[in-house]
Parts: sequence; structure tokens; C-alpha cells
Amino acid sequence: MNKKIGNIFKGDKVIWMVFFFLCMISIVEVFSASSNLTYKSQNYMGPIVFHTVTIILGAVVAVVTLNIPCRYFKLMTPFLLIITVVLLLWVLAAGERTGDASRWINIFGLTFQPSEIAKGTIVLATAQILSAMQRENGADKKAFKYILCIVTPIAFLIMVENLSTAALLCSVVYLMMIIGRVPALQLIKLAGVVIGLALVGLLLIMAVGNDTNVAVDKAQTEQVVTAPKEKSKIEKLLHRADTWKSRIKKFSNKEEITPDQYDLDKDAQVAHANIAIVSSNIIGKGPGQSVERDFLSQAFSDFIFAIVIEELGIVGTTAVVFLYIVLLYRTARIASRCENNFPAFLAMGLALLLVIQASFNMLVAVGIAPVTGQPLPLISKGGTSTIINCAYIGVILSVSRSAKKRELKIAE
Repeated sequence: MNKKIGNIFKGDKVIWMVFFFLCMISIVEVFSASSNLTYKSQNYMGPIVFHTVTIILGAVVAVVTLNIPCRYFKLMTPFLLIITVVLLLWVLAAGERTGDASRWINIFGLTFQPSEIAKGTIVLATAQILSAMQRENGADKKAFKYILCIVTPIAFLIMVENLSTAALLCSVVYLMMIIGRVPALQLIKLAGVVIGLALVGLLLIMAVGNDTNVAVDKAQTEQVVTAPKEKSKIEKLLHRADTWKSRIKKFSNKEEITPDQYDLDKDAQVAHANIAIVSSNIIGKGPGQSVERDFLSQAFSDFIFAIVIEELGIVGTTAVVFLYIVLLYRTARIASRCENNFPAFLAMGLALLLVIQASFNMLVAVGIAPVTGQPLPLISKGGTSTIINCAYIGVILSVSRSAKKRELKIAE
């Protein structure tokens, strides 16, 4: 019996344990945080049943993926790059909108974000370039140019609708280049150019973006909205500048606000996240006992970490953070045992992708970073994003299998 189970759950056992615990925490916390969904659908068990089925399907995908030899991932790269570009252009032209952003594609009833596929594709392509161009003293100088030629256009297509995902992806690629021993001078120059472009972009956002111009008459609760003016080409390109400017201003405003002056309607997400954290009283209220889940928008997704803090307290929160640290550390150990560079870079890139995204989500939830809309990997409620993250775990497990075989050969 144990042998049969071992044949299914191949690969690094520590990674499997981290994956299992994150999934269990996800089921409990999503069930607790989905009160708004159950109220709207009038179906108490519907949201959590869907999420549980999604996680089970994701686990199946992870098992299937871990049985794919690493060399086949290389063959997928050109096809995935073509698919990624087509889907990103499609979502810009005819994607479904969420708020003021067009991020979703619906194919035969399956709704997903092309940016989720793009993240894994870029990591895969970067790992392949770095491994193919390794020399005794580090990566060839041309590797830097090849990576930029692939990453820049795809990151730009993502940035138009999802700036935070583009920033996440570029951060991961930069760290991969450091691990891949790209010449330090090239990395320093790139950092300088990025900082310069970021400053120019910030100035454009502050110049083009408009604050929400809505006046509310408290007596009659009528909204008076100014008529929209014709937008220039730059304004059309930066059509999310209003959202970005609003988030930047809110985050940079350090003025002390008394509780009676705080606008719970205008800053509902941040306000209720803060209330959830403060009301945890260190020890937490216990699983399923959250109060702020009923008031916090996207409590089951973008702000689920605030619900985790409220219910599980410091101990539970530390455990969640520890699981992501173990995931990164264990992947680094696996990468160090790889015989070839490609699987090592690929595993590290995917682990960095998951852990950095988790860090973004946690920093937003506790108010250290501006709102980005990044879910907490393997914990937040999701459909295709959860399955894709499970596939990333499967790839890491596949790499761990090849690393283990190498260890056995050395031992023999």
C-alpha cells in the first residue's frame, strides 16, 4: 500500500508536505472567507465545493506534471511563447473586463487570465536561455540581450492591463539572471534603466490620471459625475492611470487619520483588512470565526491573508509564512543537486514566482505595500490560477526526481 502511494506522490517529500498544508489551509480559510459568495448565491456549500474540486484537480495536474521529464519542458517553450503572445493580444482586443481592466478570456466556458500562463512561460524561456549560454565564468553576455528581447514585449502587454503582475514577473526574471550569473555590469545598467523608466512612468501616471470626481449629497445620496472628456492616445494607452494614481496617493498619504474621520466606504478594503488584523488579538479568533469576512471585498482572494491573521493569529500566520520559506529553501536544495543547469534554473524561477507573489499579497494585506490585486498562491480562491500554480509545483517535483536520480548514481 505504501509503495503504491509512493509511486503516485513521487519527488521531494518536503515539497509535497508544503503543498498539502497550503491546500488544507486554503480549504479552511476560503470556506470561512466566502460568506459574501454564499450570500449572493444562496448556496452555503457551493463555493467551497467548487474550490475543493479545483484543488483536487490541481493536485491531479501536479501528479501528471511531475511525471513529465524535464527535457520535454524545453520542447514546450516555443509553442508556449506563441500561445502567450496570441492570448495577451486577444485579451487586450476582446478580453472580459474586471472593473477598468481587461484581463480575462472565455474559451468554451473556461475563463482564465493569460497573464497566468505568461508567467510560467517567461520563467521557462529564461531558464532555457540561461542554461544554454552558461560559460565557465558565468552566463554569456548575449544571454542578457536574448532574455530582454523575449521578456520586454510580453511584460509590456501584461503591464497595460496588470501592472503588478508585470512588476512581479520582471522581479523574478531579474533574480533568475542573478542566479544565472549574468554579468554584474549588465544587471546594474538594467536596474538603472528600470528605475529611470519607473520615475518617468510615475510622472505620466500622476499627470494623466484623474482622481475620482464624484460629489455625494448626503441629504439626497445623489451622485454628480463630471462628463468624460475625449482622451488622448497616451491616456488611452494608460487607461488604468486613474486606478494607479489613486493607489499611489492612498499609499503615500501618511497623514494620521482618526477613526471617526476614516471613510470606510472609500477605503473599505484597507480599512477592513486593518480591522481584521487588529481584532485578531495575537492568538486569533479561531478557524471560521472571522467577522471582517462579511465586510472585506475579495476576502477569499486578494485579502485572504488578513482573514488568516484574524482567525489563526500570530502562530498560524507565522506557519503560513514558514511554509513559503520552506518551499523556496527546499527548491534551492533541489536545484543545487541538479546535474544540468536548465532544471535548476527552472525550479528556482518557479519557486521565486510563487514566493514573491505570496510576499506581495502579504505586504498588501498588512499595509506595507499598495494594493496590487495579487492573490496568495495555493491559498486564495481561484480557478485556472490555482491549477496553474499546482502545475508549477508539479514541475518543481519533476526536477526533484531527476536530482534524486543523480544522487543515487553518485552513491552507487
